[in-house]
Amino acid sequence: MRLEDKILLQKTCVGAKENKAEVSMAESTESIGAMIMEFRGQQVMIDRDLARLYGVTTSRLNEQVKRNIARFPESFRFQLTEFERDKVVAKCDNLQAIKYSPSLPYVFTEQGIAQLSSVLHSQKAIEVSVRIMNAFVAMRRFLMVNAAVFQRLKHIELHLSETDRRIDEVFQRIDKHLTPAQGIFFDGQIFDAHRFVSDLIRSAKRRMVLFDNYVDDTTLALLDKRTDGVEAVIYTKKVTSNLSADVLKHDMQYPPIEVHEFAQAHDRFLCIDDTVYHIGASLKDLGKKWFAFSRMEIQTSALLEKMKE
Repeated sequence: MRLEDKILLQKTCVGAKENKAEVSMAESTESIGAMIMEFRGQQVMIDRDLARLYGVTTSRLNEQVKRNIARFPESFRFQLTEFERDKVVAKCDNLQAIKYSPSLPYVFTEQGIAQLSSVLHSQKAIEVSVRIMNAFVAMRRFLMVNAAVFQRLKHIELHLSETDRRIDEVFQRIDKHLTPAQGIFFDGQIFDAHRFVSDLIRSAKRRMVLFDNYVDDTTLALLDKRTDGVEAVIYTKKVTSNLSADVLKHDMQYPPIEVHEFAQAHDRFLCIDDTVYHIGASLKDLGKKWFAFSRMEIQTSALLEKMKE
């Protein structure tokens, strides 16, 4: 929504809240102007507010329009979509009732409102229409006079959005480096060690590779903490029949995990995207005994290329 639209919508809600009582003939141009909102690039008024100004029910107003529908083309009167209606309801407490109406509300442009006085056939309708026309003129004058202000505010909004984006990037980079490069977990720190590895697994964006010679179903469950779409591969010394059965059952219910035999690795390595961590304990034994971890300088791709030699 454009900045001008936001201001018009906010003005509409404030003005309408101040005018819940029956509208008198002394209704000011300013208070009527507070009911003008903008949709689809046009300044409009909602049928509910117009009916109250003219002193008729909303259904009566729309019935008269239907009887003279040729006078109200789409450019004079159009029906809001559910999204547009919900936008009004969300901003305007006084229009909550239209949320539960069986039909979507109509809005009238300035030309459509000018036609209303000719189909409602009353002196009051003529007088109210004059006041509404004056309100539209005042609103246009307001937008023209403050066009430079709106442009400046729009520029400030864009600048703030760009600043927010850059701040988000800074925090993302900070978060990326909040994971310690190395450390030790002592015996009994089962939850802390488990949470540390779980956070690493959740941080993967594309792939995760584990080198661990002691893998069981708890390892599979831990790797399932990864985000959807992240590839998971395990290299272990021997794929036993029990492990094969566990993997088969796992893959029937959860995103598959590839398991391959690889006997050349003694230590444990957990690769998160392009970052390699040396883990001093098997993932199934985290926190049971002292173990250390450290972030390696080598990248995952280099490690996988080394396997091909």
